[in-house]
Amino acid sequence: MKRLYFILIGLLTVFPLVMPGSLFAQNEFTKYERSFKNFLTCDFTRTGAINHFKGKAFKITMIDVFEIQREGDLVIITGAVRCVVGDSFQVLYVALGVETILDKEQVTYYTVRKKDFSILATELIQFPYKERCPWSRYWVDTD
Repeated sequence: MKRLYFILIGLLTVFPLVMPGSLFAQNEFTKYERSFKNFLTCDFTRTGAINHFKGKAFKITMIDVFEIQREGDLVIITGAVRCVVGDSFQVLYVALGVETILDKEQVTYYTVRKKDFSILATELIQFPYKERCPWSRYWVDTD
């Protein structure tokens, strides 16, 4: 019994050190997931997704979050947007970086690609975001 106790204490001590940065508390994950979905709906609607669908009419049918990770002060959210374009569908993969500036979260980096990709903060920084849809407007309070 004593041995089991020491093993349990050891696991509880070591586990937080080896947890990946992509694990967030459920409440925080839900907040970012909802905000991500609201933000992308705004951005795609506002820009007409001209770069992605060449001006064709489209309808968003799904927005999914793949991962939320923290790299320093930057929260990186990756996911996908599925749209019906004409008589077919297309999936676009999105990564955005959210930073806290003057106690206010805002999207500072944003990229969309046609193929799935993994991204690091150093790569994402190459894609600055000119604010069209303020993140604070689409932040969802889950309390």
